[in-house]
Amino acid sequence: MQTLPARDPNDPDFRRLRYVRYVDDWLLGFSGPRAEAEQIKERLSEFLHDTLKLQLSHEKTLITNALTQSARFLGYEVVNQNADDKQCRRLHRRCINGAPGLRVPEEVIRAKCAKYTRGGRPTQLAPRLNDADFSIVTQYQAEYRGFVQYYLMAYNVHRLWRLHRVMQLSLVYTLADKHRTSATKIYRQLKTTVSMAHSTLKVLEVRQERGDGKPPLIARFGGIELRWQKKAILNEHPKEVFGTRSEVVQRLLAQTCELCGSTDACEVHHIRKLADLNKPGQKERPFWVKRMAARRRKTLVACRKCHEEIHSERASKHKDHGTDHWRAP
Repeated sequence: MQTLPARDPNDPDFRRLRYVRYVDDWLLGFSGPRAEAEQIKERLSEFLHDTLKLQLSHEKTLITNALTQSARFLGYEVVNQNADDKQCRRLHRRCINGAPGLRVPEEVIRAKCAKYTRGGRPTQLAPRLNDADFSIVTQYQAEYRGFVQYYLMAYNVHRLWRLHRVMQLSLVYTLADKHRTSATKIYRQLKTTVSMAHSTLKVLEVRQERGDGKPPLIARFGGIELRWQKKAILNEHPKEVFGTRSEVVQRLLAQTCELCGSTDACEVHHIRKLADLNKPGQKERPFWVKRMAARRRKTLVACRKCHEEIHSERASKHKDHGTDHWRAP
C-alpha cells in the first residue's frame, strides 16, 4: 500500500503551473506533458522578443523532468521529493511525495572547499600569515557563516560539515604556520564549546583583551548549527571577506620596521599598484618586494635606513613606482 499513489498520476485533464522570479532568473513548475512545456517555452520566447525586445537564451532555458532530474535556481538544486516511508505523525499519511525540495549542489561544496585546499588537502592561506590571530579567525568565520546561512533552506545542509572541516583545518594550519608550531597545539589551545539551541558545538576561539575593565573581544570559528530551516532568512549578497586595508595607522604606531625589526624613525613606503610588484620577465625580486606581494598591500612600514635603501635601489634601476611616504608620529 505504501507504493500505491493516493491520486491518479496520469490524469490527462490535470494541469498546474507555478512561477517564481528573482531579478532576471525565473523558474516555472509545470505539471503536464513535455509537449505542452515546449509550447510554453516557445510562447515565452515570442513574448520576450516581440513585447519586451529581449532575447531568450535557449541554451540556458532548460526543460527538466522533476522525477529524475534537478533544476538550478539561485545556486540551489530544486528537486521533487519522494519517500514512501515518511509519514505525517498526526494523520499517518505520506507527506513528502511530490513536494519540492532544495539541495546544496555537490559541485558548489567542492568549489568552495577548493579555495582552502592544495592537492586535495587543506592548507594554510599565506596572504593571512601577517594578520593578527583575531583578524584571521574573524575572516574565516565571516566566509563560513555567509556561505552556510545562504544554504540553510537546503534539506541536505548537513553536508556542509565537509566545508566546516576543511576550513577549520586551513585555519589551524594558518595559525600554526604563523606561530611556527604544530597544528595540534593550536587546536588544543583554541578549542572550546558553546551551547546552541539544539546542541553543544565545538569551536575555535580567540580572545583579545582590551583592558580598562572592558570585556575582551571574542572571535570564534564555527558555532552554527547545520540544521534544515525551511523559513530561514537568506543573505542576498554572500560575499568573500578580505583582510582590512586600513591597518597602516596601527602599523605606524607599532614603531617597528617590517623588514629588519628596527624601531628607529619608521616611515611608510607606498607604491601605485600591486601589479608593479609582479611584472613578467623580472629578475630575482628583493626582499621588500616579496614582503609586499605576500601581504598584498601597497604600503610597507620601514625604518629610515631600509627606506633609503629601497629608494636607492629603485633609482639605480630607473623604475619609480611612487615615493609617497609619511613620517611616524
